[in-house]
Amino acid sequence: MNYLHWNEKTITDFSEHALSEHYAAGYVFTRINRGVMHQTRSVRIDLTQFKLSSENRRILKKTEGVTLAVSPLPLPDYSWTIGKMAKDFYDTKFGTGIMSTQKIKEMLTSTDRSNFNTLLTFLVEGRPTGYTIAYASSSILHYSYPFYDLTSSPKDMGLGMMIRAIVSAQEKGLAYIYLGSLQRPGDTYKLQFEGLEWFTGTTWSSDIEEAKKILV
Repeated sequence: MNYLHWNEKTITDFSEHALSEHYAAGYVFTRINRGVMHQTRSVRIDLTQFKLSSENRRILKKTEGVTLAVSPLPLPDYSWTIGKMAKDFYDTKFGTGIMSTQKIKEMLTSTDRSNFNTLLTFLVEGRPTGYTIAYASSSILHYSYPFYDLTSSPKDMGLGMMIRAIVSAQEKGLAYIYLGSLQRPGDTYKLQFEGLEWFTGTTWSSDIEEAKKILV
């Protein structure tokens, strides 16, 4: 899978202030290596403007048994079952070879190669059924690399996970949650949220109709 990006940089300053500025300039962390960021058609929600829509509430109701737990990375008790869940998910959704169990283990356990510091765990009846690997600071959350058990998850699990992460970030008083990028027609689901902005390459835009045209 080729990911849209205009520029690449490798940073050495990992302070919250520096990273907030990079994200504000359209850069996001990647899984490539420690410090590697890509400037892309990034998507974020201004959490001061976000409120649940009737459709958001419908999805939450359909997935009402799902709860969210947040843990710091690196993960001290990594299990191979997490990597297998991720590989099975990405193989099914995007094609074989997109994500390896080794890369998932690296992102969850390596402080030398991974950019991510937070794991969002989504539980169904107390059982971990989905995860999102994320970067979190006191002001932003980058919701990245979500995956879940395709055999046992409720319908609309993916969207239910994302909405819960948005609500959690807002409740914590964060300024923005970043939701990846707009690259392909299937990404239009990200455009449904109140307070959404997307990076044009030079500035942030809230023109949703223009974004839809780009994704056709």
